[in-house]
Formats: sequence, C-alpha cells, structure tokens
Amino acid sequence: MANSARAHRLLSAIQRGPSAGWVGPLNLLRQHRGKLLLLCATLLLLPLSEPPATAMSQRPSSAMGSLPANSPEALLVQSLVDIQNNRLDSALKRIDALLEIKPHFRLAHLIKGDLLMAHARPIATLGNAAGVEPARLSDLRDEARVRLQQHFDPTPLDLVPEYLLQFEPDQRYALVADTNKARLYLYKNDNGEPRYVQDFYLSSGLKGSEKRKEGDQRTPIGVYFVVDNLPKAKLGALYGDGAFPINYPNEWDKRLGKNGHGIWLHGVPKDTYSRPPRASNGCVVLTNEDLLQVEKFLQIGRTPLIISNDIAWIDRKAWSSQRQSILRNIEAWRKDWESINTERYLNHYARQFSNGAQDFGNWSAQKRAVNAGKTMVQVKLSNLSVFRYPGKDNMVVVTFDQDYRSNNLNNQMRKRQYWMQEGDRWKIVYEGAA
Repeated sequence: MANSARAHRLLSAIQRGPSAGWVGPLNLLRQHRGKLLLLCATLLLLPLSEPPATAMSQRPSSAMGSLPANSPEALLVQSLVDIQNNRLDSALKRIDALLEIKPHFRLAHLIKGDLLMAHARPIATLGNAAGVEPARLSDLRDEARVRLQQHFDPTPLDLVPEYLLQFEPDQRYALVADTNKARLYLYKNDNGEPRYVQDFYLSSGLKGSEKRKEGDQRTPIGVYFVVDNLPKAKLGALYGDGAFPINYPNEWDKRLGKNGHGIWLHGVPKDTYSRPPRASNGCVVLTNEDLLQVEKFLQIGRTPLIISNDIAWIDRKAWSSQRQSILRNIEAWRKDWESINTERYLNHYARQFSNGAQDFGNWSAQKRAVNAGKTMVQVKLSNLSVFRYPGKDNMVVVTFDQDYRSNNLNNQMRKRQYWMQEGDRWKIVYEGAA
C-alpha cells in the first residue's frame, strides 16, 4: 500500500508539474546528495509532451515482476528510484552496468552525465550539459517519463485489453500497442482467452496517432494484422534487425478516406538502443533486442496488432459478457442467412452498410434477387476471431472462414466483417473478402 500511495503522489506530480513542496525537503540533505535528489525530483516532475488520458486511479496495478532485474529498462528505472531514495552509490553502479551492456542507450548517458556533474554544480533539470539541442532533451525526458510511469503503473494482470474478444484457434498470440504509454503488450491465446506474456517499450509517430494521410508522420489507430516479414538483408539501416508490415490502410481506413502505406513494426539503427516515444514516421518501433523477442511469436497473416492511443482495460467478467454478446449476434446472422428469410437476414446490416462497391440499397436489392432462386442454404463458419476496434466507434472486426452451400452454388472464402453497435443490437457496416 505504501508503494502504491507513493506512486500515486509521484505520477500526480508528474501530471501537475513542479511545486515548491518537492524541492524544500531536499535542501535538508547534504550538498551533493541534495543536488542529485533534486535531479531525480525534477525528472519525475517532467510532463509528457502529450500526457496519457488514463490516470492511475482508473486502473488497478499489478506487482512488477515481468522485467528481469538486469534488463536495461529495470536497471534504468531502479537507478532513478535509487536516487529518489538517496541510494546514490547504487544508482551510479546500475547506470554503469546498464551502459556496459547497452553502450548506445542515450538516456542512460544523459542521466550519468547529470549524476557526475551534480558533484560540481546544482542540477536544475534533466540534461544539464551545455550544447544539447532542446528538442533532443525533450525527447529523452519523455522517454524517462514513460519508462518511469510503467514502473509505477505496471500492466494490470487482473484485467485484459477489451479488444481481444475472440482468438481463432490457430492464432497463438496478439499484440496491443498503447501509443500514449509507449508500450507494446503481448498476449497469448490460452484456449480462447487472452493471457498476458510480456510488454515492451515502443516508439510511435512523431506527430502522434490517428493517421489520416500519406506523410503525416502519425501512427494509425485500429485493428491490423502482420502481413509480411522483410528480412534484414533487404532493409536500410533505419529499420534495424527486421521489419513486419501491417495491413494499413485496412478496410475501415479506406472507407474513411485514409491513405498512406508502409506502416511497419520494426527495429532501430545499430548505433541506437531506443528511440524517443514519438520519433517514427508512423511505424511502431522497438529496440532490436525486443523486436527479435517479439518475432518469435508472430504468424504472418494471422497475428493481430491492435493500436490504441489509450488502452481500455476490463475484468474477465466484462470480457466474457462482451464476447458472448457479439458471438450471439454472429450466430443469429448465420442462422437467418440459412433461413432464406431475406428481410430477417438483411436486418443484420446497418443502413450505412457498404462493401466498397455497393451501398445498402444496392446490396439488399442484389440479395433479394439472389435469394429468390434459393431453396436450400447452409453456412458454416470456422476459425473465427473477434477484435474490438479502438476509438470512439463501438465496433468489432470479425474474421472467419466461410463454407457456403446452396441448391445452385457452393463456395468457400475467407471473410471479414465490421460490426457496429446500434442501441442494443450489433449490425454489419462492412463485409468483404479478407
């Protein structure tokens, strides 16, 4: 409870900005220790360039433990915690150990420089060295901020992202990115339920999220799938140890008129350990070490990458209720299709439905004409996945293998639908081949 209360105070102070109450007690310490503690306090008080909307009080935290004690991020964060707790020798040892294994970790170099300079003169802010570009300092401060926030507000193991409603049986893992927290979460398909595996620091678009057009340097928000593996030998140095393109723009993006291309999950140049939280041209970027770890879990064409700017977390009971609600609607749609009752079948489609070529009027007219010649219809669905779409629309993406048989036509296809909630009903707003 004490650690939780301290985390609340620190993160609240980060959101508010510096206050005199933080600095006063530090003056009571011996001179050089006071300077170092002031450095840490200042670091903890730094605001994000674009603060996350989710406050700690809205999410129960879990115990830390997913990071090995000798991991780069653990060493960095623990060194800052050591400074805050007046364990200065320990802090310097951790930073030295970190730079020994990750010599290109720029944030660690910045902190070590401040620690050493604190013996000579007061440190007013993180990055007190002369000649450092303000924009670069701002980037490093943001990185320190989000890494510290993850320490004090860790992944809630008792909750799950609301997006992972249904894995298909062969879909072994899913990735969920939070651009505000600069975090990528890996979840395992455990007999259909999402189970937390690990999380990673990430960098996203320089101009933020909500990508709309080519060259806007924003990261898209939505449900995407990893569609390719570009080997390192075919990539430029910027992409590090590999790149995995995703299917941006997806079907919904295209309907909204969004464009652009080349949104990848990729690594960093060899002379860089990590990039600032907002630094890419729209891609999701990991350290090379983390990318190689994530690569082990990817299935090309199958693994979803769901990108949100503020993950919504729910408990297992709410997850199960939401999952059953949409699955009931999908099964009702299937049965009504088999019934050859065209009006009942069409009632599952929203009036704003479009398949990219037809609106609801043209679509419904075609279905009435087709069904006029049917005496028997059988529809089987398999390999079904359901992922809730991040953002304002209450929408899910449903993908499945469809086996359709009738008295005059048989076919099989991979299909994708977008369902949107209208009141207490779910209705289809897009349908097409996946």
